[in-house]
Amino acid sequence: MATGAVTPPQLAGARCVPRGRGFLHRRLAASPMKDESMISTDGGNEETDTGSLNVARGLSHPGLSSSLSNKASVVPTPLLPSGPSDLRFNRLRPSIDESDCKYKRLFGCYVAREAVIDEEYWIAAWLRAEDHYENESGNRYVESFKRKFASKEFHALKKRCSKQHGEKYICFVAVKNDDLRRTVLNSVVGTLDVCVRHPLHGEKFPEEPGRSSLHCRIYQPDQPKFGYVTNVCVAKYARRQGIASNMLLLAIDAARLNGAENIYIHVHKDNLPAWRLYDQIGFKMVDQDGACCSSDLCLLSFSS
Repeated sequence: MATGAVTPPQLAGARCVPRGRGFLHRRLAASPMKDESMISTDGGNEETDTGSLNVARGLSHPGLSSSLSNKASVVPTPLLPSGPSDLRFNRLRPSIDESDCKYKRLFGCYVAREAVIDEEYWIAAWLRAEDHYENESGNRYVESFKRKFASKEFHALKKRCSKQHGEKYICFVAVKNDDLRRTVLNSVVGTLDVCVRHPLHGEKFPEEPGRSSLHCRIYQPDQPKFGYVTNVCVAKYARRQGIASNMLLLAIDAARLNGAENIYIHVHKDNLPAWRLYDQIGFKMVDQDGACCSSDLCLLSFSS
């Protein structure tokens, strides 16, 4: 009689199931993980763009938790619910005809125009948050900081653009212009704001961004209007394609159409790429004695 372990006979009809790491590995690879994000096909027509804002795995949608499925049709609204909004990241980009903009500028495969829907305002706010925290990628809480910054900016931006008494405030966005079916999320690549107004009493030049105004909020209608450009931002992957310069040219045209004689912008003294850009367009340094500039920011002016 043979000695050793005895293998029990296989039951009739039973299958031999392979065991081990290889089989388990194949099982896991064949089925999606519970928290794995799924790409929305939008009715079977997948968006084929690979240079979009959040196409790489590991990047979350602006304001959308990575634990949420992309299949959701309605995304979380900004953190500060100070006004109604209907934000949906799967909303398709409006065509040039559908956007019905008064100001627009076509260049290359992009178009610069006014922001017309909430999603465009939200992406504009998110681009500003990314620009604000661009040098803090190593901070473990940076995504939370960006979300809060973008949420606050989104509501403030909507409020500024809806307030037309005494000033004209416009948010411009640069949007991809092609034949692909794109969502708004994957279309907006740049943004800036321009404000056209009369100077306040006692005001000679616009205040620096973020500084509280020292002048009373009474406009001088007998003084010529001026335009003030702020929040110039372009997504990292879309830079060096003329997006910022074309948005600036559109903002200058819009300011002129609204009666501005001079257009101003602040620039950091160490921001050499911005200096080169503004110099190419025609901005000139304003006299420091009367411009109320800080040691870090300088005021530039464009005159027609």
